Amino acid sequence: MKKSIRTLATALGICAAFSLSLALAPTLANASAASKLKAYDTDKDGTLDLAEVTAGADKTFDALDTDHDGTLTTKELQGRLSNADFAAADTDHDKTLSKQEYEAVIAQDFKAADTENDGKLDEKELKSKPGLAVVRLLK
Repeated sequence: MKKSIRTLATALGICAAFSLSLALAPTLANASAASKLKAYDTDKDGTLDLAEVTAGADKTFDALDTDHDGTLTTKELQGRLSNADFAAADTDHDKTLSKQEYEAVIAQDFKAADTENDGKLDEKELKSKPGLAVVRLLK
């Protein structure tokens, strides 16, 4: 009986932790979008243009390239791209992403997030699903 109660308590604890993580996910994503906007908005206009996003992506790429070979492996990307997205971005099929391939992914995500088609992403666009893909690549 004591074992059943412990098992039930453990299961309830896991469910509570999972529920809390689901509840906090949008808040964390919104905070991340706002922080990226503040960090990479070099002209302080309240938006990110493609040049600002690309400059940020280049810095992220360099930081992730731990072996300094000029490419990123799936391990170095640390989950920033799904396997399918990685395969699509790896245009030369060498199982790594060059900086140019990484920049192409961020440009594609930028275009998808730019729903106003003004060449800039505001905070609302950064909080959209495609905008969060841009944010994820800037971490």
